[in-house]
Amino acid sequence: MARRKGCGCASALLAVVLAAAAVVGYKYALPWWRRQPPKPSGGELQVHVLDVGQGDSILIISPAGKTMLIDAGDFGKDKVVRDALARYNVSHLDYFVATHAHADHIGGAAEVLKSVKTDNVIDNGVAPPEYTDTQAKATKAKVAKGGNAKGGKGAQPKSPPAPKLPRGAQLPTVKAYTDYLDAVKQSGAQHTTAEPGAKIDLGGGAFLTVLAPVAPPFTEDQMRGGGNAPNANSVVLRLQYGDFSMLFAGDAESVSEDRIMRSGAELQSKVLKVAHHGSKYATTEEFLKRVKPEAAIISDGEYNRYGHPAADVLSRLKAADARVFRTDLQGEITITTKGNEFSLREIKPAREAASDVYAGREGTKDDSERAGFIAYGDFGPPPKPKPEKKSGGK
Repeated sequence: MARRKGCGCASALLAVVLAAAAVVGYKYALPWWRRQPPKPSGGELQVHVLDVGQGDSILIISPAGKTMLIDAGDFGKDKVVRDALARYNVSHLDYFVATHAHADHIGGAAEVLKSVKTDNVIDNGVAPPEYTDTQAKATKAKVAKGGNAKGGKGAQPKSPPAPKLPRGAQLPTVKAYTDYLDAVKQSGAQHTTAEPGAKIDLGGGAFLTVLAPVAPPFTEDQMRGGGNAPNANSVVLRLQYGDFSMLFAGDAESVSEDRIMRSGAELQSKVLKVAHHGSKYATTEEFLKRVKPEAAIISDGEYNRYGHPAADVLSRLKAADARVFRTDLQGEITITTKGNEFSLREIKPAREAASDVYAGREGTKDDSERAGFIAYGDFGPPPKPKPEKKSGGK
């Protein structure tokens, strides 16, 4: 019998297709119904955006009882976090996520990790510049490609002036990061780096997807126009539970948002934890168009000197028809949902806001790389508003 022409080519083509499917990944070879998100179990999912002042700390309790803490606030805020864990009967953390190495996110982490058994720690794997440059700066000040500390050929751009520190003291970022690493090591937790696309199963149908940081890491030089490199390298997560979804943007900057959008990641979410406490350098109009949040939660401190949340960001949120909640005005913000059709009634602040949540602020300090943001800390309590002058006679 004569062999049919082209048969060998078809077989070879089929083999190539099957091999390509294996290389791309098993999930794309599965039937569509096995690629769908797990159905909600009907149990209650809790998300608590804790009131830690000018910082972030968010507790997630899944329907299956698994727990995740995202950040732990600044130095001294560990008590607020530990009190909240006790209040919600959390004596064990399945996951701790450090979005990035700024003190207002990991300053309280060491004490929390020392007091609560933690199985897994996830971070962005990027040390703060102040930590990695501690010794390098001394060398750079002496000689820079034939120049010297006084200037000339190869001289480096001047950095923002650092305030005087007590003898032997460390910069807040250096201390926070050093304490954090030591505590992680002592905890015995599995320490991993966040990888975009990775899934974290919290059980009961709730899971998170890592969206950022998207490689390569942003550098200080890339942020000279505004924003901050450690912030831009934040871990960004998206939580899904049935009809409910929430995007945790860490302190991501507009450049981070752009990379995430270009990555093709699923962004649409019912609730947005607004990036960088409402900084003007994040939460762009295009990003909001992709996320389409029905509600936006801002974690920030009252009278903070950075002007968070910025009026422009609040205007964009209002234009996007997102209802705003703020920890500075309303305290801890709690979301409870069973994964059914989401309603804003499932979001409950600790108290009613005494002033307009859409009213922005003006900062006395720029929250960007060029101004030495966070590296040197605030050094003292936040400024109080000036009392209004009384009008009239003597």
